[in-house]
Amino acid sequence: MTTLHFFLFTLLTVSVHAHNITEILNKFPEYSVFNSYLSQTKLADEINSRETITVLALPNGAMSAIVDKHPLSVIKNVLSLHVLLDYFDGTKLHKISDGTTTSTTLYQTTGNAHGNIGSVNITDLKGGKVGFGSAIPNSPLASTYTKSVKQIQYNISVLEVSAPIIAPGILTAPAPSGDFNITGALEKAGCKTFASLLVKSGVLKTYQTAIEKGLTIFAPNDEAFKGAKVPDLSDLSSADVVSLLQYHAIPSYTPIGTLKTTKDPISTLATNGASKYDLAVSTEGDQVTLDTGVDSSRIASTVIDSTPFCIFTVDTGSPADSPTADSENSTAKKNAGNVNTPALLKALLTVSVS
Repeated sequence: MTTLHFFLFTLLTVSVHAHNITEILNKFPEYSVFNSYLSQTKLADEINSRETITVLALPNGAMSAIVDKHPLSVIKNVLSLHVLLDYFDGTKLHKISDGTTTSTTLYQTTGNAHGNIGSVNITDLKGGKVGFGSAIPNSPLASTYTKSVKQIQYNISVLEVSAPIIAPGILTAPAPSGDFNITGALEKAGCKTFASLLVKSGVLKTYQTAIEKGLTIFAPNDEAFKGAKVPDLSDLSSADVVSLLQYHAIPSYTPIGTLKTTKDPISTLATNGASKYDLAVSTEGDQVTLDTGVDSSRIASTVIDSTPFCIFTVDTGSPADSPTADSENSTAKKNAGNVNTPALLKALLTVSVS
């Protein structure tokens, strides 16, 4: 096979598997509200970045019960329960082994779900109906399969269901605000050193102020600070530590699905005036890597994802390789010298390598 033929074959293969949930639902005005909120909550990005997925679409009338009474963070949690990480079409629904099964949903991946609250019970009911409900024991099957909307076989299936699937407690979860306990969440996730630095440097207040307009934090875990080559961060000036910590956050709500579809560099909180410090994002399968131009970091886990705020842990390198790098091919690297401290450069190149 020639290189050209191989390229065309690869292009056609990718095209067959690609899907865009927004474009799919645009053809069905009866789901316009559902479609709009998939975009507002950035769930559409997550759906588009995955394969083998089922979207349980709610008609406009059914959506009113959610959107009229709850903030965007709660709406996202509810809609996340309507995105199954498996492929179901009408035929498969009626051939469920033993008549009932559970499926993991996107809600389980947010860091907000405890136990199996992020899973959905699917049961083949009498009379040809299929019911959906929370996988928590004794939860009602209050939603039923209505009809098939669109399928790209074994890639994405869109099915209409009659009513929202509601997990216990999901409607009362508070929206993140400046009062959210960032350090508590970081400590629980094994990022106590990073949390301590936020408090001592005062950057915690910067993070808290930014939450309501959107904030994403990339936090190195405690093991990252124990490497033999990691310098004593107490030797750094206060301004250097502030720049270091600000480089670990971006001033927007950017969940994992949005990161997967990001093509352009993203600006961090360390950007100010003439100094612009960016991160590049690359994706391989479900793995998302952040690249500073000097080193790279893998997103290891989600601590919290609740509109408009999320925290990720990172390992194998760090976004902290930051506002000092030097290369003509990276915005972050072009700003070498803006933080003109050799000790900081050393710290930025080594901290957070696990």
